[in-house]
Amino acid sequence: MDPESGVGSGVTATSLDANRRKSRHKLTVAHLEQEIVDSAQLNDADRRLAEMGYVQVYKREFSWFSCISFALSITSLLGSITTTFIYPLEAGGASSAVWCWLISGFGCYCIALSVAELVSAYPTSGGVYFTCKYITPETWIPEIAWLTGWLNLFGQIAGAAATEYGCAQLLLAAVSMGDDFTGYLPTNRQTVGVMAASAVFHGAVNCFNTSALEKITKSYLIFHVAALLACMITLLTICNNKTGLSLHTSEYVWVEVVNNSGWKPNGWSWLFGFLSASWTMTDYDAIAHIAEEIQEPEIKAPWSITIAVGLSWIVGWLFTIVLAYTMGDPLDKLNSPVAQPVAQIFYEVIGRGGGLFFTVAAWIILNFGAVAAIQAGSRTIWAFSRDEMLPLSRIWYKIDKRTDTPIFAVWLFTVSCLLINLVALGSYTAIAAIFNLTAIALDWSYCIPISCKLAFGKFKRGPFHLAWASVPINCWAIVWTIFVTVIYVQPTIRPVTAENMNYVCVLMVAVALFAIVYWYAAGRYYYIGPRMRTQMLDSVQHDMGMNNGKYSAGPSGDKTREGSEVG
Repeated sequence: MDPESGVGSGVTATSLDANRRKSRHKLTVAHLEQEIVDSAQLNDADRRLAEMGYVQVYKREFSWFSCISFALSITSLLGSITTTFIYPLEAGGASSAVWCWLISGFGCYCIALSVAELVSAYPTSGGVYFTCKYITPETWIPEIAWLTGWLNLFGQIAGAAATEYGCAQLLLAAVSMGDDFTGYLPTNRQTVGVMAASAVFHGAVNCFNTSALEKITKSYLIFHVAALLACMITLLTICNNKTGLSLHTSEYVWVEVVNNSGWKPNGWSWLFGFLSASWTMTDYDAIAHIAEEIQEPEIKAPWSITIAVGLSWIVGWLFTIVLAYTMGDPLDKLNSPVAQPVAQIFYEVIGRGGGLFFTVAAWIILNFGAVAAIQAGSRTIWAFSRDEMLPLSRIWYKIDKRTDTPIFAVWLFTVSCLLINLVALGSYTAIAAIFNLTAIALDWSYCIPISCKLAFGKFKRGPFHLAWASVPINCWAIVWTIFVTVIYVQPTIRPVTAENMNYVCVLMVAVALFAIVYWYAAGRYYYIGPRMRTQMLDSVQHDMGMNNGKYSAGPSGDKTREGSEVG
């Protein structure tokens, strides 16, 4: 079949792809063939996916419970707060922690709601990247989708790398706690070694089929809620009744500013408390990247984002309040031998046994988050490869026929995280800057399509929508992102030295330059934006000489059945 000729409802989209190719005189893309699908044989979700240009490859195993659990696992509250509480503690003490979480949480929730609205309208594994196909002018689709896609992918890789490194830090902190912080103290090399082992394990888990991953994801929610409630109750009870310990006064927690950052004035320093919530509540579209594994994704994916981020905002705030009341002297926690203030709070308040239990619980929860992050990231790589956005797309697009998962994409994402973390062998400052990139890159990958939605008026809402509140929420999401980006790029400690400098601004420029240079050097010659891989017919003719019309075009034109198969 000639890909430049249209059949059924695929005519318009195919012609658009052809026009884009013709308009770029040097554009050289491989000969593409599209899969003809019979709409009568598809359920509602698969039909909608076919209308957007793609054939269903994965099994839709994720239910309501597993979707909400997956979305919550990305935030990994107990683990994430444990590893980021140091920032508000340095910035302004208890008051910075509790107020900044509340304020920052609202800004994050506006971004999450805006993303959920987009995901409901266009639920594919491409996430917000794919929405650019429908909400931007046709002539700008390739450039805007390209920039959005690379920002989103870099942000996901940096976020997953930070999660893997956090897993290693918490596990080794627990080992050191078992020795009462007097004997063993972890080194950078040991942390990187444990991180590498963890990353390989999490990558291996993601080679399981969707059904197994769904079962693993469901177990997370129950464990996380139980551990978090038990932790809060235990801290409050013991701190209020143990000899030598006492809760801080409400005036201290809510009003007093304790500036340990060196920044002046205190009000500016206090603002760095926003970092904990903003780094914990991000990657909102992670569940969108598994949309093609979800039943009724246009409903379950956006509502899971809304519920999970809302719960993370409120429950995370409550946990932060508990830590603020029970933490004792903040300087003692900032001087923790393992640089983990919350683990130090567990140890001093609950004791070695209880401290070990909750530190290990936080480590387990962060492991769940790492597994979910790799699943979302690998589906992102697979979706980008389906649109031929990445080098060697035909490899990353392959689906293992034994598990129905993109194992090459899984290991590409996993190895990318592992390699990034090797930077910590030379400089923890450099690796910290890479981790800081997570929230900036991801938030801006959301704000670009949100801005396009507002500017061009092409958005057609899905089942989940914000009605009259859509525009003000979208606007605040953009304003908040601009404001908090200024905080992200500042060094958190003064005086500024080579060791504590925040180099994330350098990395952001590097990411932007990479996307721009790569676009002009190569991308504009082959990338035309999200592609049209299907053509819809009311019925499929079985004598077309195309194996019942079930062939699809893989990247670079390789003919595959139900996606490329390997193994």
